[in-house]
Amino acid sequence: MESLRTIADFIRWGASCFNQAGLFFGHGTDNAIDESAALVLHALHLPGELSEIWLQTQLTAEERQRVTALLQRRIEERIPAAYLTGEAWFAGLRFHVDPNVLVPRSPVAELIEQRFAPWIGEGQLERLLDLCCGSGCIGIASAVYLPDAQVDLADISEAALAVAERNLHEYELEGRVRTIRSDLFSGLKGQRYDVIVSNPPYVSSEEMVGLPPEYRHEPHLGLETGEEGLEIVAKILREASSHLQPWGIIIVEVGSSAETLMARFVDVPFTWIDFERGGDGVFIFTAEELAQYQSCFT
Repeated sequence: MESLRTIADFIRWGASCFNQAGLFFGHGTDNAIDESAALVLHALHLPGELSEIWLQTQLTAEERQRVTALLQRRIEERIPAAYLTGEAWFAGLRFHVDPNVLVPRSPVAELIEQRFAPWIGEGQLERLLDLCCGSGCIGIASAVYLPDAQVDLADISEAALAVAERNLHEYELEGRVRTIRSDLFSGLKGQRYDVIVSNPPYVSSEEMVGLPPEYRHEPHLGLETGEEGLEIVAKILREASSHLQPWGIIIVEVGSSAETLMARFVDVPFTWIDFERGGDGVFIFTAEELAQYQSCFT
């Protein structure tokens, strides 16, 4: 350990230890080097982007101890780095996270950055719903990129809504973004939206058992839903029509449950979104399409 002196030394060492321990990466980073860098720089109270000159600076004895302790926690406890640092990045924005919410990682960020074009026309997006909002990252990022939009963040978990409240306060969005405790649409009676976006629970019971240990630190409520993983998604499809404007769209992420969803609703032609930066399992319906295939969902 005495041979490790610089920031770069500890990032490299941490990455080697992570790979040796067989850690899973998928909660904000996808490789050991980026994960190690995030933790080392957090422990040193430094920004995520440093020049090569700064990476070659040496750590004090107290800093070496602090960095080592954080890297060891990642290995021994298998806690996702975002929970260890208390923050995650989504659509280029920083969000507070804790184990009451999933770590933001949805490919929907790309749609938000594009202001949902070409799926909805310019000037048509006045109201947006982030359903099963968790940290609120989807809805809050949408409010940042669409400064004229009103946004509702809905979730059944009071603990998750508390995290979302903290995040919307950070971006000073109190006038345009509100949180609503709601079991899906139950607390949204009479509300209609131009865009509904949802990243609901979609992990089946069988799939849950096989997930890497890192997922055990995320809220079970936000991941698993029944034997097929489709119970909540199916309910959203049954109920969403009465909450969409005639020109509106609904975007839902189902991840690895995409094939199961298509097999269950075999007569429904799902439109799956392609993402330039990777990611899949996100479908979109217009309000008209949703109404057309409503009999299939019921």
